[in-house]
Amino acid sequence: MEDKWSRLRLLITGASGLYGSKLANLAEKNGHKVFSVYNQHQAAFGRPVRLEISDKEQVQKIFEEVAPEVVVHAATLTDVDKCELNKELAWKTNVEGTENIARATKTENAFLMYISTDYVFNGETGQYKETDSPDPINYYGLTKLRAEEQVKTITNEYCITRTSVIYGATPAAGKINFALWLLNNLKKGEKVKALIDQWNSPTLNTNLARMSLEIIERRLTGTFHLSGATRISRYDFARMVAQTFNVEASAIIPTAAKEFSWVARPLARRKPRRYWKINHSQLNVRCKK
Repeated sequence: MEDKWSRLRLLITGASGLYGSKLANLAEKNGHKVFSVYNQHQAAFGRPVRLEISDKEQVQKIFEEVAPEVVVHAATLTDVDKCELNKELAWKTNVEGTENIARATKTENAFLMYISTDYVFNGETGQYKETDSPDPINYYGLTKLRAEEQVKTITNEYCITRTSVIYGATPAAGKINFALWLLNNLKKGEKVKALIDQWNSPTLNTNLARMSLEIIERRLTGTFHLSGATRISRYDFARMVAQTFNVEASAIIPTAAKEFSWVARPLARRKPRRYWKINHSQLNVRCKK
């Protein structure tokens, strides 16, 4: 007998982004019917659907037409400094937009997977588990946490996934991720500053998409931390990327966070007491003073 979830009607918001485009690509290869929601940059995979998620009536209309069985909500305003400078836009996109998606998902009796972030934590301790209490210290993190709460309050079946520093091999939605930005600058012979006192768990978009598909196809509910398996400083990550692609790494300048000007308050900076081996169910954001 064919698995009930082997052929899904899958709607993905933010489907032209680094993560969303990869998920749409892999989902199509798995045989799912993919509807790829975008706003400005048309999605490369799946059936493109233009939508402004902050428009409640438009969201409801699209959901009625598509009738999705599963929704992956990845559309968000991720520019941390922009969220701090334009809080109204950040709230409208990240919170109200998520509320609209959640309500439409419930109306269609669909399963919702919401893509959240490590920024819901303050970074003081790192090694965060799903049971740890969130404590955002900037407006971006606050909006993502409030969006999580909307998902929990409104929908019948949901999965919240928190991830960290997504990177990939190709640009997406008119943006370039840290790894590609680094390589492009190094190949041009330009010097690049990279933080020595901030630790993250960089997450390859392909791996995140594969983990997401497993959650979708198994219809797992709850909150999951999905990230790369290595906690590493931005500087060491930059050197690793350079070495992997045989690019001279001497132009990478080790830099302390205090040398940068931040609009939004960055995650707390604390030196890790020791190194922990981690797995995909843990997010790790650590820095030092």
